[in-house]
Amino acid sequence: MPVVALIGLSLTLAACSQMALPHTNQKSEVVSPDAADTGAYLVGFTENLSAQSLSTQVLEAQAISAAGGVLKSQFADIHAAAATLSPQALAKLKANPLVAYVEPDLKRHALGFRSGQSVHQAPALAAQTLTSQALYAPSGEYTWGDAALKVADLRASNYTGAGVAVCIGDTGIDGNHPEFQRKLKGFKNFTPDVGRNDPYSLNDVSHHGTHVSGTIFAQYGAGTGASGRQPGEDVNGVGGVASGVNLYMARVLGDDGSGSSSGIINGVNWCVSQLKSQGGTESKVVISLSLGGGRASQTEQRAYTAAYNKGALIVAASGNDGATTVSYPAAYANVLAVGAVDDSNVKASFSNAGTALDIVGPGVGVLSSVPLGQGAAASASAVNVPAFTSVTGADLSAKATVSAAIVAAGGTNNEFCGAGIGNAALSGKIALISRGTCTFEEKVANAARSGAAGVMIYNNAAGPLGMSLTNTYAIPVVGLIQTDGQAVLSKLPTTGTVSVSTADYEYFDGTSMATPHVSAAAAVVWAARPTLTNTQLVNLLTSTATDLGAAGRDNNYGYGLVNPRKAITGN
Repeated sequence: MPVVALIGLSLTLAACSQMALPHTNQKSEVVSPDAADTGAYLVGFTENLSAQSLSTQVLEAQAISAAGGVLKSQFADIHAAAATLSPQALAKLKANPLVAYVEPDLKRHALGFRSGQSVHQAPALAAQTLTSQALYAPSGEYTWGDAALKVADLRASNYTGAGVAVCIGDTGIDGNHPEFQRKLKGFKNFTPDVGRNDPYSLNDVSHHGTHVSGTIFAQYGAGTGASGRQPGEDVNGVGGVASGVNLYMARVLGDDGSGSSSGIINGVNWCVSQLKSQGGTESKVVISLSLGGGRASQTEQRAYTAAYNKGALIVAASGNDGATTVSYPAAYANVLAVGAVDDSNVKASFSNAGTALDIVGPGVGVLSSVPLGQGAAASASAVNVPAFTSVTGADLSAKATVSAAIVAAGGTNNEFCGAGIGNAALSGKIALISRGTCTFEEKVANAARSGAAGVMIYNNAAGPLGMSLTNTYAIPVVGLIQTDGQAVLSKLPTTGTVSVSTADYEYFDGTSMATPHVSAAAAVVWAARPTLTNTQLVNLLTSTATDLGAAGRDNNYGYGLVNPRKAITGN
């Protein structure tokens, strides 16, 4: 049938299809809780017309318009589009014979978090029990993740990823951080956030993308320009796994760390466009996605398959729910799914597992860059008490150092709970408080109201303690592990010090942190073995991974820990 006739047919059918779906279905889909926005949809068209035909794009656009929808963007090579649809427009489009499906434009989230804090996607899930700054301290500029991947040996042989591009889809990047030496090759914002289009101005509000970027690309010897480091961190900062790559950032996640499927697809397509075969300047492109969600999308699968077929390698995080299924997009065909392990090569408690898991990387206690001045470094001590194992600063704590007497705050189990309560004995002192049945906010507010000069909150279970507060406080607030807090409690009365300072680096946990390790490793191997296709590269990475867990591939570790040196040298 001629294209003109098809257009007429589609418009006629669209106009007559108001009763195609029950009203209840229309409403439930429009307000889908995992949609990026109310009425936000992805429309997939049948694929029996030429993807290169301009008239095909016109046909698809007119189908949406005729149904009463508003076109937001088109993905020509996969016969799909993003649109805003009312319930009536949704019903009309579903009845159009040119439409294969209509699905919500889903929301995806960053999959990393400050070490010691609960996971955004599963607030009740504890962070890895063994996480502490002492265990995961760097050796010179090499983080423990660098050591696990033998980056020092790779660099000694000039295996740095030079000649390969890594394009990150994330929350942005602080291009002014000394670790990047202003070497970013490309940046583009794919979110509706205003004023986030410049990599050298404020754009990474959540800090996630800058952290991911440092794991891949932090330059050796560059960190001397940073003013705030973590205790024990080298004066030169940290070094990336693939410091020689060409780095690109697609800002596909917004200020709140989330983004839409359509925005992410646009970002992925921009990454792919950097390939020479697509009109760009890069011979090889690795796309690193430290993001995900729990629901599949037909449009996403089409998009990632198309990107893969054009020669890109897509690497994505498996998810932080501790679930037995892998998140999307990691679970799609043609995407390398990455789980997280700690420095003992043990699966992180938060890391999603399942049949779609391919490989694992370092993802617990990962030290990397954050936007300048936006991180926090914390320390604390008490007289006659052994050095603390782990100290974390609250996110809205004052940047200050206080030395004073330490006083137990009081209340049941020393939890200091009860809105508006106070303790005059805390005035000018450091309040020692146990985690318990009320919020961190309530405890800190009570201590501040009582005139405390600083706060130590210790965990009531194993593992480090990170805190998210609602309000900003004028006193330093830190978290301790349970045994350290109890040790202080047993030595009272005593004195101590609490300090929170500005930092340009922080420790993060998440499959988001494992993903850039694997993406960078893939780039290093691809640069050393440039004749490989993306399929051959995946086969090499999985076949040379260090086997962990049950012998052979298993659902907790996939094929094992990525091993770029073995992939290159066979040893």
